[in-house]
Amino acid sequence: MSQQDNNTEPFSEQDHRGDADLDKKPKNRRPANTAFRQQRLKAWQPILTPKSVLPLFFVVGVIFAPIGGLLLWASSTVQELVIDYSDCKDVGSTVVAIPDDKFDYSFKSSFRERPTWQRPEDEGGNGVCRLMFDIPDTIGPPVFMYYRLTNFYQNHRRYVKSLDLDQLKGKAVDNGTIRNGACDPLRADESGKAYYPCGLIANSMFNDTIDSPVFVNNPDGAEPYNMTKKGIAWDSDKELIKKTEYQPGQVVPPPNWRERYPDNYETDIPNLHEDEDFMVWMRTAALPTFSKLSRRNDTASMSAGRYRLDIRDPFPVTVYGGTKSIVITTRTVLGGQNPFMGIAYVVVGGVCVLLGALFTIAHLVRPRKLGDHTYLTWNNEQEATATATGRDDRIGVHSR
Repeated sequence: MSQQDNNTEPFSEQDHRGDADLDKKPKNRRPANTAFRQQRLKAWQPILTPKSVLPLFFVVGVIFAPIGGLLLWASSTVQELVIDYSDCKDVGSTVVAIPDDKFDYSFKSSFRERPTWQRPEDEGGNGVCRLMFDIPDTIGPPVFMYYRLTNFYQNHRRYVKSLDLDQLKGKAVDNGTIRNGACDPLRADESGKAYYPCGLIANSMFNDTIDSPVFVNNPDGAEPYNMTKKGIAWDSDKELIKKTEYQPGQVVPPPNWRERYPDNYETDIPNLHEDEDFMVWMRTAALPTFSKLSRRNDTASMSAGRYRLDIRDPFPVTVYGGTKSIVITTRTVLGGQNPFMGIAYVVVGGVCVLLGALFTIAHLVRPRKLGDHTYLTWNNEQEATATATGRDDRIGVHSR
């Protein structure tokens, strides 16, 4: 064997591992070379000049101002009566005129007689708030009755979370699950039975009973203007809230419901799928002042004349500085009476026209010299550094 052969050594295992490492591709975190990943997609980069901006101001003003005027006109055609009956509990059995700051109205004609209230007793000896008011013009159909609350924060985080959706869907949720669930702090009573429905929202449900108005000017005697509770809730709420699978005795009513259900659900449990008042209340309001639909009449008009409205009003509002009112109103294709959107459109349109006029005058009196946008880099495909620098200098000269 030659000396060369003697000096030759076989490849070691380490050499084989080294060759394998060389065969592996190095890790690369660079995005793929595509137009989207490399941000080479076509884009429109508008250059704002007086010729493009000034017409835009006038176009926005010309469009927004008429739309705002239309919204204001539609809002003004809504006929509405609002009576705040928060202090009716302090009124005696004698008929008293309602103070001016407790009612408001929007009709084509004026009241022939101002609204009054009194507090007679019903057959059970309980006081009833009786409102007497005029409808100066025949309104509707449709005619809607709302109750309006102020300073009631249904948007409070703890309040909004205090309910159990499975319970509302009709499932017989285990009492232990309710006690450990989201209905805090009104989950179960002292005996461990869960409230149905549990939570703060259900427990604080508006419980004033508002009857249908009665037309007292009818020559043939008092005639009720029948208003129904059917159709006041959203269809989505009807799909969510179902009849419960609980059996009598398994659950108990919330504390504020015990007067309505004195048997404590021992014989029967209410079917919340049929209670549209409950559905309306469970859809929480975003603002502390809100109105919720109570009754409606979609078929008959409400004749002009004098009406009587009886309200059993146990719902407390003065303890937290709030008020409660009834609202009888019509609507248009654009909604109810709310001039905010119309005012906003008119203001935006007016501001745009005013700014457009001021900028136009400034441009005509003292125009600003603009640079030549043909020298911008994205309009130039040449890559010579010296040429690009020269063009940048020219753009600076033109800009000055």
